[in-house]
Amino acid sequence: MADKIEKKKGGLRWWVVSLVALAAVINYIDRQAFGALWQDIASELFPDMDKEGTKAIYGTISAVFILSYAAGQTIFGKIFDWIGTRIGFAISIGVWSAATMIHAFAKGMISFSIFRSILGIAEAGNWPGAAKANAEWFPTKERAFAQGIFNSGAAIGGIVAYPIIGILSIYFSWQMIFICVGLIGFLWLVPWLYLVKAPPERHPWLSDAEKEYILSGQENQDLNTDGTYDDGYAPETGELLGHKESWGVIIASGAIDPIWWLFIVWIPIYLEEVFGFTVKEIAFSAWAPYVGAMFGAWFGGLLAQNRLGAGWSVNKTRKMVITLGCLIMIPCFFLLKAPGSATNAVIIMAVLLFGFQTAIGNVQTLPSDLFSGKVVGTLSGFAGTAAKLTAFGMTALVPMLTTGGNYTPAFIIGGALASIALLAVWLLIPKVEPLKPAH
Repeated sequence: MADKIEKKKGGLRWWVVSLVALAAVINYIDRQAFGALWQDIASELFPDMDKEGTKAIYGTISAVFILSYAAGQTIFGKIFDWIGTRIGFAISIGVWSAATMIHAFAKGMISFSIFRSILGIAEAGNWPGAAKANAEWFPTKERAFAQGIFNSGAAIGGIVAYPIIGILSIYFSWQMIFICVGLIGFLWLVPWLYLVKAPPERHPWLSDAEKEYILSGQENQDLNTDGTYDDGYAPETGELLGHKESWGVIIASGAIDPIWWLFIVWIPIYLEEVFGFTVKEIAFSAWAPYVGAMFGAWFGGLLAQNRLGAGWSVNKTRKMVITLGCLIMIPCFFLLKAPGSATNAVIIMAVLLFGFQTAIGNVQTLPSDLFSGKVVGTLSGFAGTAAKLTAFGMTALVPMLTTGGNYTPAFIIGGALASIALLAVWLLIPKVEPLKPAH
């Protein structure tokens, strides 16, 4: 069976990353359902409230979700390093799928906040889990592309979520839609538990050639630089945080990630408030920026892989691609201040998210570039927590920043955050390379 899989698909590692990308698709369908269905939810649960009031409730529930997501990043970063990628993913997706389904029983802001909190904690596991799977299953030169495939799963989830939910809303109530999309995650568990039986060094289906290719190409798994795979540099948490490079990863993640959340949380509300879109108009328009994100995820990964293949160092490659992504984003924020039409706004957002995904895939590979796979989940979890805390702050501020439908202050902050992320990488990570103990 394994030989057939490998012969047909070109390596077990690509099956693994495909399943991780599919988990990201499901992750985004589950989380985007809330925003896409908000008009229907608000009209049923808060029929006498004006738009500013329902927007404030939406912002509060979304902020609770992100705050819980922040905590979940650190929790699941440790869980993945403790129990491994296989069971870590199974726990994460199993819990978040159940949490999605119980949204159907929400009756108001408090119950929605509780259910979104459970969803946020569990969904957070997807990202440190992906970083750890990437570190385990891919050599350094393929990691940015593998991360790009995974990140494109998030973008594809954003693309398909709105049309799927829009079509379902024609036939089902919002309660039944939450149950339907929640069931998808449980189906994902079947191929995951079947195919991902163990890490590469112990997987019974992995050929000797692929195992050698994966392990010999993991530069940060050769602490004594003798060309032989070892455990690499895996410091305790205190020592890990003692490296300025770790803080470069954490600060860059904390600055760049709120940009993504600004759009995934507020695109439906922005289109409704500024351009008067209905639920169905949102469903068939809000997906378009995610097409840009999908292509950006592929582009950032392939560009990095191409440059590494051409002989560029990991340091030069990562910094060049991250810089390019940020330089695409920054002018787009200023163009969004006065887009002129909904079509122009959607196109600008697509270009902006192209730049975001070009950069973020390479930011997310930094933990595995710097440290052993044994602590990649931990550092990715810390970076993810920082990212979600800043995203929480941004989400909580947006209702106040955008009073009267003026989103310009939010866009100015977005441009500043992209600049901060760029500075953190250049100033705090002098050289992207495997770190060694100080003594």
